[in-house]
Order: sequence, then structure tokens, then C-alpha cells
Amino acid sequence: MKVYFTRWLPAIAKDSYRKTALSVAGVAALGGLALAPTAAAAPVTSGPHQGAVAAIDLATGKAATSVRQDEQPVESGLTTGSATGKPPAGKPSRAQLIPHGIEGAQSRVPLDDTQLANARAIVDAAKKTGVGDRGAVIGIATSLQESKLYNLGHLGAYNDHDSQGLFQQRPSSGWGTPDQITDPEYAATAFFTALKNVGGWQDLPLTAAAQTVQVSAFPYAYAQWEEQAADIVQQMW
Repeated sequence: MKVYFTRWLPAIAKDSYRKTALSVAGVAALGGLALAPTAAAAPVTSGPHQGAVAAIDLATGKAATSVRQDEQPVESGLTTGSATGKPPAGKPSRAQLIPHGIEGAQSRVPLDDTQLANARAIVDAAKKTGVGDRGAVIGIATSLQESKLYNLGHLGAYNDHDSQGLFQQRPSSGWGTPDQITDPEYAATAFFTALKNVGGWQDLPLTAAAQTVQVSAFPYAYAQWEEQAADIVQQMW
């Protein structure tokens, strides 16, 4: 099983530091998202996405029966509990990051250097696109659910259709080319461009805002990552 898992590593381990410039097609795609009619909050159902779960398990090594110690995710302060007391100077407060309160039970995962680098790319894109720290929380939580902050390439039979990247965006749905949506900067910018087109997204619960952009079959799953996403954003902002 280890050999089987390793066979997929080139698709999984996309370069998190790659800064591919937006192509003309990419700019057009983002422009289309920005100019589209304002979206309404999508209906909410429940449950995990099986295709994404399979891909995430493959990326994180759960599909392997034997994984070397140096391949295990590294425990970090971003996974060990929620923040308490006053935020560090210059950092957003808990009330800013989670203005509507936590929705349901929360999940946490340890983060390795690759995941932290991808989280940084999402936070940087949130600043550049103007969605602010709350938008960054929505973006991080969405990516935690969709890919556990791994920049997933095409995984063949494990793919949900043609979904790829941090947000499992689909080229066939107009998000961009495979190379674009597996570029963390591009993918995060595309996500936040679409989020800004959701009317009143700042006032929506996280799962409703994320679902309106992602149109997942199981949108309640986004809510479980809100607390860890807030911790990540508070430290990186």
C-alpha cells in the first residue's frame, strides 16, 4: 500500500511556493466571477463529500498501511486548542474572526510545513482581495474541509470529477485551467473573488458563505473547521 500511495505523490505534492502569473484566460475567468449576478445564499444540507474524503485520505497517508515517521503531519500550536484572552497586539480578535459563534462540534488536524505554507497563501490572498480576516477564516475553513490544506493534483479515480487544488475547484465549471487552480495564489484569489460576489457574505454563517461559493453536496462539513481556521488566521494575520 505504501508503494501505491507513493505513486500519487507527484499529483499531491504541488509546489506550494509556486507563484504562477494569471494568464489571460485566468483573468477572464476571475472577471466573469466578479461580474456575475450577485449570488444568494445556497441551501444547506449535511454530510461529508466521499470523493474529497478519499483524496484527502490519500494525501495525508491514511490510505497507506505503513508511513514513515518523517511523513507524519507535524503538531503545531495551530491545532492545540482555541485562543483565549486578548489577542496579540495587531491581531484580529476572536469576535472579529468568529462573529456568529461556532456552529456545532469542531474538528482539528495537525499541520505540517506544506499545509502552513498553503494557509499563508490563502491569508495573503484574503488581504490582497480585500475580504479581510473574516474572509480569510472562511477560506481556510473551506480548504481544510476540501483538501486539508493540501494542494491536490489530479488523483485519477480518487478525484471528484475534475476537482483539484486547495479548494477542489473544477476546470469544467470555469474556475480555470488545472495549472491555475493548483496554484495556491490563483485558487485562493478565485475563491475570494467569488465570495465577494455573494450578497451579504459578511453576515452569513461560515457554512452558508462557503457553500454558496463551493456548491457542495454536503455543506455543513465546513462549519467544523471554523475554530481552527480562526486560530490560523489570528496567528498569520
